[in-house]
Amino acid sequence: MRQPNSLSPYCSLGKIATRRVYSPPISFVLLFPEGFYNVNESVNTIPKHTTAMSEQDGELASSRPEDFPDPKILHEIVEHISASGALGRSKVYVKLLTYLLDKALLGAKPKEIEIAMDVLGRDASFDVSKDSLVRVYVYQLRKKLDKYYREYPDFHAYRLSIPKGQYVITLHTLGGKQSPNAEKPSLSTKSRYTSSNWVLGFMAVLLMANLALTLTQQQSGVLPARVQVAANLAPWNELLNDDLPILIVMGDYYIFGELNDSGNVRRMVRDFNINSPEDLNNLFLSNAQSRSQYLDLNLNYMPEGSAMALANIVPVLQKEGKRVSVTMMSRLSTSDLKSSHIIYIGYISGLDKLRNLVFAASNLQIGRTYDELVNRKTGITFSSDAGLPQQNEPFRDYGLFATFPGTSANQVVIIAGTRDAGLMHTAQAATTGTNLNLISNTLQAIENESPPSFEALFEVFGFDRLDFDANLVHSDTLDPGLIWSGEASDFSAQ
Repeated sequence: MRQPNSLSPYCSLGKIATRRVYSPPISFVLLFPEGFYNVNESVNTIPKHTTAMSEQDGELASSRPEDFPDPKILHEIVEHISASGALGRSKVYVKLLTYLLDKALLGAKPKEIEIAMDVLGRDASFDVSKDSLVRVYVYQLRKKLDKYYREYPDFHAYRLSIPKGQYVITLHTLGGKQSPNAEKPSLSTKSRYTSSNWVLGFMAVLLMANLALTLTQQQSGVLPARVQVAANLAPWNELLNDDLPILIVMGDYYIFGELNDSGNVRRMVRDFNINSPEDLNNLFLSNAQSRSQYLDLNLNYMPEGSAMALANIVPVLQKEGKRVSVTMMSRLSTSDLKSSHIIYIGYISGLDKLRNLVFAASNLQIGRTYDELVNRKTGITFSSDAGLPQQNEPFRDYGLFATFPGTSANQVVIIAGTRDAGLMHTAQAATTGTNLNLISNTLQAIENESPPSFEALFEVFGFDRLDFDANLVHSDTLDPGLIWSGEASDFSAQ
């Protein structure tokens, strides 16, 4: 078994706009037997400085290609800027800077639509008058270049800059010689984990959910119009119009400890092949040496966005006053899957036992990582870059909303995201009548289908963790026969 890993052009079918403040991008609820913690991962790049580089710090050489030095020198500067971490983890900024430099060397001044198509993957229908995506990226790139040259003012002989209101690269001469003896920028960013205060116990997660249900039941019975409309549409009407209980399954992750030479826990580890103490014990059986390297901490974590998603789902379930319970994916059993309606809330990577069922009849499949989905028919790749978004940076995420009938007259509903943004938006979209009708109108076959069986994928765009904008980029019906073929489910052999 491999060594565990440390914790660490689209088709638009419809437009959905929402506004919500986005919580910290990498934030988990760590589930201990005694309590849970809020852990935020932050990435330190170039330190902040109070000094600023003015025009007097460097003389404007030229923006004409005939006055530029050897292109090799300029491309080396780009490599150094990228290696320093100044451009962040996103490859878009490296691609954009290289693109603008290549255009400058050719004496070309690219238009906004050209950048959108050549760098950002948009097509010719992209409307630059209505979408500021290119301007946002160029603005952020300009700021990142300024920050880089504040950190390394004497390293290069030239400074690359982007004049305000333009999409061209100009050069300033600097005092640096870019000699082999100069101190080179670091080739990697620094990262660290910081922990907040203990906030609530593990049982508080379930208690809060039960409290929300109880308070809703004690209200006058008048639900918000948005909730009433959604509750009467598929798939929620299928869950509410019978006597079966509803079980909400929260996606959680098993974490174990890596030990140092003294036998103390050095760091926490998350490995997608090790999802329980039993899996860790199997590793010990197959690799005796690993027993002295790893330790079961009896620890799980849950994405913080799951709580936000849960808050959207709970009110819809109260229309008929049905019994609703909450459990974790790690505790889901075969009998649960057969005796209740199932609502999964969590990351796509946390589907675990339900993963094969969800994708058995789907036209989507997981790509190289759990942050990537691929359309089997078209080959279009939907890749999230919301894993480690930096402040003041745009990001893209995806949310999956799917439903299909179970084997015991029950219904399975999936509210999932590649990251928090996609998860939270999907929960909101799935409980809003206009969005449910949008899916229904796109897939006319589901309007009178009972029980419903379909999937929908939302592309969520955000900036600086604020103001989400979303498109329905994929929807299709599902064949329940393929889902329960006997090969798709981890439960089928039990």
